[in-house]
Order: sequence, then C-alpha cells, then structure tokens
Amino acid sequence: MSEENEFKNVIRLGYVSFFTDFSSEMVLSILPVYILNLPGGSIATLGLIEGIAESLSYILRAVSGIMSDKFRKRKIFILIGYGLSNLAKPFFALSTTVSHVLGIRVLDRVGKGVRTAPRDALISDSVRKDQQGAAFGLHRTLDQLGAIVGPLVATAVMVWLGWTARGVFYLSLVPGTIALFVILFGVKEIIGSETRDFRFLSGLREVLQGQYLKLLIVVSVFSLGAFNYSFILLNAKQMGVNDALVPIVYAVVNVTHTAIAIPAGRLSDKIGKEKVLLLGYIAFTATAALLAVSPLNVPFAYLIAAVFGLYMGVVETVQRAMIPKYVDSSLRGTAYGVYYLVVGSCFFFANSIVGSLWERWGLWASSLYSGGLAVIAVIGLYLFTRKEKL
Repeated sequence: MSEENEFKNVIRLGYVSFFTDFSSEMVLSILPVYILNLPGGSIATLGLIEGIAESLSYILRAVSGIMSDKFRKRKIFILIGYGLSNLAKPFFALSTTVSHVLGIRVLDRVGKGVRTAPRDALISDSVRKDQQGAAFGLHRTLDQLGAIVGPLVATAVMVWLGWTARGVFYLSLVPGTIALFVILFGVKEIIGSETRDFRFLSGLREVLQGQYLKLLIVVSVFSLGAFNYSFILLNAKQMGVNDALVPIVYAVVNVTHTAIAIPAGRLSDKIGKEKVLLLGYIAFTATAALLAVSPLNVPFAYLIAAVFGLYMGVVETVQRAMIPKYVDSSLRGTAYGVYYLVVGSCFFFANSIVGSLWERWGLWASSLYSGGLAVIAVIGLYLFTRKEKL
C-alpha cells in the first residue's frame, strides 16, 4: 500500500472518531449534571461511576490489543467496539436511577475498551515511524472536532428547540450510525511488516521490560491523580455556569484540545515525544493549581477548561505516539493493551479518590492530591528523558 493510501486510512479512522465523538460528547457534556439530578446522585457517585466504567474499558483494551496481535486482525475489533458504544448511548434516555446510568455507561465503555488498542495499533501500522506523532495528532484533531460539535449541538437543541436531555440522548444515535458505515466501507485492514509466532506470556514479557517499563511507571504515577473532564464541568457549575451552558464549557475543553493536537504531534516528531509529553504534564499541574486558587466566577471556569484541554490534547496524542518507539510492530497491540490497562487501573483510583476528597474536604483537597502526583510525574519524566540521552 502506498504512503498516500496509508495516510488515508488514518484519515478515515479520524472520521470514525469524529462521528463517534459527535455522538458521545452530545451525551457526556450533559451526563454529569443529569446524574446529579437522579435519586442518589452526588459528586462521589459520579466519581465512582466514571472510575468503574473507565477502568473496565482500560482492562478490556489490554485483552483486545493482545487478541488483535494473536489473530493479526484489527478491523473486526474496531467495528464491534464502535458498534457497542454507539448503540448503548441512546439508552441513557430510559434511565431513571444511578444504577441504570452505571450499567449503560459500562456498556458504552466496554465498546471503547474493545476498539481502542486495535485502532491505535492500526494507526501505527498505517504510517512510518517518523510519522507517528503526525498521524496520532491528525487522528486526535478529527476526534476532537467531533467533541466540539457534539456539545454545541446539545446546547443548540436544548436552548433553541427546548429539547430535554433525553431527546439529546436519542439524537446521539444518528452520528454514531454514520461512524459504523465509515468503518465498514472506508477503513482498510493493515498489519505491520514484522511477523512472528504469537505467544501470550512471551509477548507480555518482551513488552514489560527496559525503557517501556520505566515509562509505564512514570505514566502510572501521573494517572493516579489525573481526573477526567467531569470534574471540570462540575467546577463550572459551582462557579455559576448555567446548566444549559455547561456543554459550552466542555466545548472549550475540546477546542483547545483540538488546536494543540496536531502541533503537539508534529513537534514530538521533531524534538522528541518525551519532551512534549513533559509539557502536557505541566499543563495538568497548572489545571490543578487553578482549581485550587481561582475565584468562584464564570470567566475562570472557561479558563480552567481551556488549560485542561491543552493538557488533554498533548498527553492523549503524545503518550500513544511514544509506544511504537519501544516495541516492534508485531507486539504493538499488546503494548497498547498493557498501556491502557495500567492507565485504566490508575484512572479508577484517581476519579474515585478525587470525587471522595472533593465531597468530604472540598476542591482544594482534591487539587492538592492531583497536583502533587503530577509534580512527581514531571520530575520522573524529566529524569527518564535525561537517561534516554545517556
């Protein structure tokens, strides 16, 4: 396959993510507030739901990544994963309890868990090593464009058409269905040139060693404090943002996320991915600091959202683009799976702890916890980068 056609595969996977995020972020931009209005809904409950759902998603990424290496197939896992997620979200409209939301959120994240590692491996397989940052940056940008459009559409139909949250949940099925057609008719199966007899345990042993293992340790320290967007939206509500305008705060997160993804990816190809990832960790540290010290007014809610988006755009682009540097192509699915397993396990604890700290002692306590771990990770990544040069 020619280089041009290989990059077309990345673009088509980007379109898949665009329409899926269009669908998902319509829902997720209003889901935190929706949960708080249900019987038993609270900040701690939200943290627990997000922790359970996302950690399960990350665990399944390890399984699907390993299986895609074993069977030398990526597309079937991608199709099943996106299918589950896009069919699950409209069922939020039928939920009346927190347990209903948890079940649907888990099914949605199961879909993400099945698709993500094989998709990232397929992106990596589709381009040369010196194009990894650019490829993941392009994919991330298209993904986040959908994440911008989704909250804006949710706000438009709620404010101008008078729709309720349940109507938005049903509407999410439309862009999600388009994504499935792009996978079926646009995405091509590509497997890296390096082949070997796949053995589960030997593959894990080969991946979990050397510099890749050290990198995972640094990433895990950071991830233990890295809360997700839900807390940014709840902070915006507490700062005075109207419920119907909370999706706009989420759109701000996604605008800065989108704006930084391609530049971060290209810069990482030029100066080194570790250096650019360090900037992402620093952006998260700044977010935690702003949460702790900002006055309670609406402009600061949007400022915090913008800085958080910069962190997400850098980290979610560059961390994934780094992995091919440390493993060969025959084990990329396994490496991505292990990466997501580690990050997801930490994610569960991070969101649960941050939610509990916020509920019990306030925002300053959760910010101190997350910011402290981020500082440790910044130091660890700096030392890791220095040793890489030696």
